[in-house]
Amino acid sequence: MTSSSSEPHPQHVPLSSQAQGGKEHSVQEMALGVRAYRQQVIASNIANADTPGYKAVDINVEEAMRIARLASQVSPTMLATTSSGHISGMAVSAQPPYALKYQVPSQDSADGNTVDMDVERTKFSDNSIMYQFSVDRVSGHFKMLMELYQSLK
Repeated sequence: MTSSSSEPHPQHVPLSSQAQGGKEHSVQEMALGVRAYRQQVIASNIANADTPGYKAVDINVEEAMRIARLASQVSPTMLATTSSGHISGMAVSAQPPYALKYQVPSQDSADGNTVDMDVERTKFSDNSIMYQFSVDRVSGHFKMLMELYQSLK
């Protein structure tokens, strides 16, 4: 379902926790980052539905989750400081390493655009549901921790 092309695409911005690998993240927090990134990609496809020559892209969610899990196990790269007064920090990737896959259209268009609005709307809705599921799971976990903390006071 995918092909390669040299057409430029807008840069999508990762969530800050996503870009900083090395931290222990729960599966749901990683899923939240992957789903947020995918939502940007799908929204970009929808926004460019009338752009001649635009090629629709997507990410493979399972592959992105695998990459996010591996990235969370790697220690972050620390930035060098030249003075004791400098604030140390971690290098942050400009974009997560999720490969954009070009979508092969089910029907050719005269202007070369491969965005199928029905497909994109369906993907957007499905991804929104999964994103909300991850938000609910993460917020439920933090709510439980807050209740535990309150009971220990």
